[in-house]
Amino acid sequence: MVEEARAGEALFRPVRAGNPFEETVERLLQSIKLGVVGPGERLPSERDLAARLNVSRVTLREAIRALTEAGYVESRRGRYGGTFVNTRLPRPKRVGAKKLARELGDGLEDALVLRSALEVGAAEAAASRALGVEERDHLTRCLADTATAKLTDYRRMDSRLHLAIAEVSGSPSLTTAVADVRMRLNALLDAIPLLERNIVHSDEQHQRIVDAILAGDAPGARTSMQEHLAGTAALLRAFLS
Repeated sequence: MVEEARAGEALFRPVRAGNPFEETVERLLQSIKLGVVGPGERLPSERDLAARLNVSRVTLREAIRALTEAGYVESRRGRYGGTFVNTRLPRPKRVGAKKLARELGDGLEDALVLRSALEVGAAEAAASRALGVEERDHLTRCLADTATAKLTDYRRMDSRLHLAIAEVSGSPSLTTAVADVRMRLNALLDAIPLLERNIVHSDEQHQRIVDAILAGDAPGARTSMQEHLAGTAALLRAFLS
């Protein structure tokens, strides 16, 4: 699929030489937790993944084995075989939000400021481009998936939408940075309750952001994303205070 290839450019990038196994596990987990490869879907082929990540197939197999043991993927043999994301993913450990915040320390505010700078810039950049048909379809599909997501899938689909906005900015480096900061905040987001009113409000804000991007309204996309991220940050701080 086109969107998988685009996301793969950012998330399945070459790992650094120092910790190939650990970074391979991290990249694969990012692709699953941020919704790039969803439950029941197949990861790229072993040969393709090893080439993209610039790791040996031995290292890749060890990483896949670790994720299999952790309950994230399964391997299937045969003509239509490969490595598939499990339809039921492991649930995040319920750790108190305040405890996580204490562990993060100043890192929380750092992550929130970084997220705002990156994602506001991504929305503005996306709206400033002449998007192709496939990019527009990708963005509207991710928006629809988020708006219709079950409560148990909402965080993952929300992550996927925000990543899609970064993808259509045209900068793989920006997409990578957005994915990294989202992973830093996911544990905290998972630790606070999903409130129905907040979900409704978020969906409305998502619609305004995407509408502005598709209309080529860069100032509107920037303002809408700022308001959306400010609301999420305020909710986090409220539960952590």
